[in-house]
Amino acid sequence: MSVVQLSPRAQKLHDDLTAFVEDECIPAEAEYQKALGEGAQRWKTVPRVIERLKTRARTLGLWNLFLPKEYVEGSGLSNYEYAVLCEIMGRSPTIAPEACNCSAPDTGNMEVLAKYGSPTQKQRWLKPLLDGEIRSAFAMTEPDVASSDATNICTRIERSGSGYVVNGRKWWISGAGHPKCAVFITMGKTDTTAKKHAQQSIVLVPADARGVTVVRPLTVFGYDDAPHGHCEVTFDNVWVPAENLILGEGRGFEVIQGRLGPGRIHHCMRSLGMAERAMELMIERVQNRTTFGRKIAEHGVVLDYIAKSRMDLESARMLVLRAADMIDKVGAKNALKEIAMAKVVVPNVVLAILDRAIQMFGAGGVGSDTPLAEFWAGMRTLRIADGPDEVHTRQIAQLEIRHQNARLAARNKSAAGSARL
Repeated sequence: MSVVQLSPRAQKLHDDLTAFVEDECIPAEAEYQKALGEGAQRWKTVPRVIERLKTRARTLGLWNLFLPKEYVEGSGLSNYEYAVLCEIMGRSPTIAPEACNCSAPDTGNMEVLAKYGSPTQKQRWLKPLLDGEIRSAFAMTEPDVASSDATNICTRIERSGSGYVVNGRKWWISGAGHPKCAVFITMGKTDTTAKKHAQQSIVLVPADARGVTVVRPLTVFGYDDAPHGHCEVTFDNVWVPAENLILGEGRGFEVIQGRLGPGRIHHCMRSLGMAERAMELMIERVQNRTTFGRKIAEHGVVLDYIAKSRMDLESARMLVLRAADMIDKVGAKNALKEIAMAKVVVPNVVLAILDRAIQMFGAGGVGSDTPLAEFWAGMRTLRIADGPDEVHTRQIAQLEIRHQNARLAARNKSAAGSARL
């Protein structure tokens, strides 16, 4: 894509990151998977190649690009500029984001700490996260309630002396399986008698605290996504000091909304990179295979697949860039509709592109010889993660009705004023 709207620094980062991903990250994917091994070893291993690439990314100045320029710990980039760079990392979603210390859920967790964390919390957790020394997890979703409505969360965070006791059961906690996972940013209820959106709080729970148990890794269409994984985790009478509470009691919704807005856009940015890589694989494939006496690329239906994929991808990218630009200009709270539209449209567009690419590979498309099947599994999950499509479409419609009613009321008020004159 064009980078003419980027600053000279961002354009250089774009060029350097492109070379890093294409020449070093993508070629390392097979080595990375082989190094993970099998069985229980997959949850104990951090492949050496990822540490080597992290050192390389630091040297190239490609480290911690995600944190916006309003933070003192940030890279100095706008959300719009990072959108372009994050798409490039999405071309190698298993390796490139982690190599650049820009992978989920750490990016969202670091932004929570940068935005809401106390000096003590920043020193203990944010600094080692920014240095790539530890990993983290965000513990919200629960198996016993519909967690798409976060007011349903049942985990309790109860005051006990100079701290809090946490009890609850979480699942699909991304990052919990990583051997370097050191902290859970955990959502629970501190006061069940308060107003509906003031019952929840966020607390930092050390992964090695007594009573924290990673019960099992869960699989996504058979993929375990080791070593970070998506795990079931229990908190059984876990005591943490009061200083581990983020922002204050009853302010959990404020914290998660600040986290999930940019985080949803980051997922969309990386997804576009996956779609671009899928298109490249598809186009290369159809030009090198022959059916019924002609190249696959010469069949009309295939040309339609390619054209539709490009049109859909460009449209989705514009939604993401608009959302990122809105966050820069008016903040995530005032860009809710743009964020929600991108979060709904992008995974569906990318899934359709991946499906077409898989179709062009035939049986090979559903296997492990290409990244397409794994990309598809992750992208299907994204229609649920960070809020399902249905929640976001509901929000889009409500915002649209509210905005139209406000415009109509303003117009009527203006007309009434003119009539009095």
